[in-house]
Amino acid sequence: MALRELSTTDKSLVRTVLAVDESRQSMTFAGDIPQGSRAQLMRANFDRLIQGASDAASLASAANGVAGDTLAVAISCVGRRLVLGERIEEEVEATLEVLPAGARQIGFYSYGEISPYATGRCDLHNQTMTLTTIAEA
Repeated sequence: MALRELSTTDKSLVRTVLAVDESRQSMTFAGDIPQGSRAQLMRANFDRLIQGASDAASLASAANGVAGDTLAVAISCVGRRLVLGERIEEEVEATLEVLPAGARQIGFYSYGEISPYATGRCDLHNQTMTLTTIAEA
């Protein structure tokens, strides 16, 4: 689900659907939904999720500016794993294709990421893929 606060148009959050209870006509999400927010149900696009992982690897590699031995720490939101299912391996493969040759990657699943906006205020974001690269210069 995509959330937007009515007071702003540039701030957007994503919440993963964890459960649907048809008998109670309710849905459970990973994270709060601020009162007064505008909510939009979304459909997952597998190729765009995998491309997002590849983009994260490109940004991490460019920030490092090295082509030598590299360690990449991948933190993927468990919501991505739920959505991608059997295609989750493609996320790892997409990052390794972009990282420097010989890079080693380790990682784990999180329940989202707390990160700031340009304003400095932090919020919980679901469906994230974060890569940290460490290299010897």
